[in-house]
Amino acid sequence: MADLKVGIIGCGGHAQGHFRMVADEPRLHLAAIAELDDKRRAENQDQWQPEQSFADYRQMLDVCDLDIVYICTMPGHIVSIVHDCLERGLHTSVEKPPGMSAADTENMAAAAGQSSGKNMVSFNRRYFPQVLAVRRMIQERGGAVHCAATYNKPYAQIGTKAWAAITPAPIICDAIHHVDLLRWLAGTGPTVAAKPTAVYSEVQDGAREAAHRHNAVIHFDSGAIAVMMSHYGVGARIQRAEVHAEDFSAYFDLTSGPLCELYQAEDLGPDQNARSGLWEGELDLEPTGGPDFNETRHFVDCILQDQTPWSTLDDAVHTMHLCEAIRRGHKGVL
Repeated sequence: MADLKVGIIGCGGHAQGHFRMVADEPRLHLAAIAELDDKRRAENQDQWQPEQSFADYRQMLDVCDLDIVYICTMPGHIVSIVHDCLERGLHTSVEKPPGMSAADTENMAAAAGQSSGKNMVSFNRRYFPQVLAVRRMIQERGGAVHCAATYNKPYAQIGTKAWAAITPAPIICDAIHHVDLLRWLAGTGPTVAAKPTAVYSEVQDGAREAAHRHNAVIHFDSGAIAVMMSHYGVGARIQRAEVHAEDFSAYFDLTSGPLCELYQAEDLGPDQNARSGLWEGELDLEPTGGPDFNETRHFVDCILQDQTPWSTLDDAVHTMHLCEAIRRGHKGVL
């Protein structure tokens, strides 16, 4: 088994999922962490036991012979760090959103095009085993005809003036997970996300700062039509999605875990209405990596097999442009 040395930059909440995935992946070894906050750095040193820890990520890059770097800082800090890693030829995983704007993402994608290191954006919904298994079933039935996503939350600081230098609007900073999920569910083939061709967005911001509400209809190049609903400053954190093919439907509850309900319609002939009910089979997770598959395993596979990750910076540009179109209330062709 390969022993790839990992460094993690930024040890806040988003980093914890990456720490767990790295710890669970036998081909990876946590060599170093970098975190400005002394208390947070010490806590993560004790919990995850990296070989070394640093306050300055640049010192970590100079001292440690790393293979992979996970960048888990706030979006407003991310661009220069990504450049530093890619210029050294490091395989670089970037937390969402990849920068404050699509322009930031394009800037980093251009740098990635000049780097010998592979890159990946942490759109983790793409890598849920249940999502992958359903996506495979949808494509076996001719592809998605419609999909929808809901991403609602109570009031939060994301998008407020106090956080304006480090986070974009919530639809870009946070609900981007489900904007990207729609691209993935509507995509064609095992590795291709759909690209938006038109957006019709209605924006109604609440009275409180950053209480943003969006309802958007999206047309994709795959022929699928999607609906994205995202409302901040409402009663609960609710994350759901659905996708439909001919005579087949899947409903996801992603609020606390990937729970899935599947429905299959049976054609009874030209003179009768179709009969539908819960799909009786079990999701086959093995063809798409098994029940333990995740974004980190995919990234390591791509590195060792010299393949392109599914959610590169170049691909993420399309998700960022779509988020920005939804936010500005775009109506028409993109």
